[in-house]
Amino acid sequence: MPNPPVPTELKRRLGNPSHRPLPDPEKSMTLEGGYIEPLRPLGPAGTRLWEDIFQQGKLWVSHRTDTQLMQMVCEQLDRRELLLKELKERPDERALHMSINDIEKLISGNLSLLGFTPTDRSRLGVAEVKTTGKIHEIMAMKDAIPVRSRQMSVGSSTL
Repeated sequence: MPNPPVPTELKRRLGNPSHRPLPDPEKSMTLEGGYIEPLRPLGPAGTRLWEDIFQQGKLWVSHRTDTQLMQMVCEQLDRRELLLKELKERPDERALHMSINDIEKLISGNLSLLGFTPTDRSRLGVAEVKTTGKIHEIMAMKDAIPVRSRQMSVGSSTL
């Protein structure tokens, strides 16, 4: 699997290690935040998700560009709830199980498009960034171990 793309914000924090030209931050688009009402009526689960998206994704979700996708995923969640109620009444219905699996895949994919998975948040540059990697930790541990200096005579062996 190839390496995932590194967000521009992270490249800037790391000092642009690849030395490739980065886009000018002055020309980057700023996202407008702020809560808006759903475009169409939603059920309880969809309304709860709508509000969670605005609460949790306020750093990167735009009410100007993302509302159609938000509405769609909230409606999908409402449909999932209806399917789950039907499944309680008819637990042996294979088609309901398949429909629930399909809609859950759609919900997961759309939440991913909105940046609600760890991988997608890191691609957007809003995930927690580790300042030290494993190699730095090992080097720090090595430096913390006291080194005893030994004098070795000519011809002596350390074995």
